[in-house]
Amino acid sequence: MGKLFSQQLTARLRLFVLLGAFFLVTIGPAQSQTSQYEFNDSHFHLTNNIQEGPDIHDFIKMMGNHAGRVAICGVPLQQEWSYRVDGDLAPTYYLHSDAPLYYYSFVDAWIAMEYKSLPRDQQARFDPMITGFNPSDMYAADHIRRVLRTFPGVFTGIGEFTIHKEFVSAKIPGEVPSLQNPALDRIFDLAGEVGLVVLIHNDIDIPFAKDIAKDRLQPAYLNDMRGLFKRHPNTTIIWAHTGLGRTVAPTQNHLAIIEAILRDPNFRHVYVDISWDEVAKYVVANPEATQQWAELMQHYPDRFLFGSDGAAPADRSKYLKVFREYEPLWKSLDPETSRKVRLQNYERIFDEARRRVRSWESSHISANSN
Repeated sequence: MGKLFSQQLTARLRLFVLLGAFFLVTIGPAQSQTSQYEFNDSHFHLTNNIQEGPDIHDFIKMMGNHAGRVAICGVPLQQEWSYRVDGDLAPTYYLHSDAPLYYYSFVDAWIAMEYKSLPRDQQARFDPMITGFNPSDMYAADHIRRVLRTFPGVFTGIGEFTIHKEFVSAKIPGEVPSLQNPALDRIFDLAGEVGLVVLIHNDIDIPFAKDIAKDRLQPAYLNDMRGLFKRHPNTTIIWAHTGLGRTVAPTQNHLAIIEAILRDPNFRHVYVDISWDEVAKYVVANPEATQQWAELMQHYPDRFLFGSDGAAPADRSKYLKVFREYEPLWKSLDPETSRKVRLQNYERIFDEARRRVRSWESSHISANSN
């Protein structure tokens, strides 16, 4: 009788351990409370264009008491080191070489393993993102699904990935990504089904547009971007940098264009981030520009997120650089809007994504698959 009881107890304990392990994989870490921090970062790259960067444990030290939670991405495009092109001068950035870029799918496994190396309370401060796919490939959605099944309980979104980007798109061999490609629609459809946040970089216009195309009625990629938004109403989308970049400067009516998107009830699922120092230079160019951006954010306080767009920072000062550059903006916003842009919008969007993705995983991944 005692032996039977012992066997039953052992079996129950094993069951509880298995269920507990699956429960942890399914729900992921609890949400981290971030009200005591300065900001949450909706757009950060742990690696650079040659897949180097800080250890995630060192990055947590950089975050310190400044960054509460971070949407952590790899960089999907590897810069090739072609000895024929560059000799012994190894390039570390996509502008350092005429050699091509190529998609580096291993980056997703690297980000997942960095995340899984953390204790659970520190995992709660990160929302890993899937980036290692070619958005012009009809199999890209299968890659995303495969990553979720390989690393359940880890990822919250996809991106930052690129469609049209100054100097980048032309360096990728093969088919040029397009906003009208059915492969991109498959990606967005899957993201909507699973609940993944989509962080997409797509320039609103061609580089140096003011100098070479003064008579156009609107930016080159605006209609296609709006079309993408409209085709995927069930997908949570963050448009990186509001479509701006190093040589894609805001037109005179840029804020009116963004306001029209935020006002349109068909685009309630669309958000924009103010990330990258190349975008900060436009926002804080002068007091008038800063005030105009602040007024738009205060009119739509739930639709903007701050992101650093940092890539493999060497130390805390480099990581905090972009947030500090936005200081004139933070001072121009009313306190409630400032809190939403810096902290609360991130929590609302990514908490809901975590919940939906973990729910999808619990329905589509068996407990013994990992």
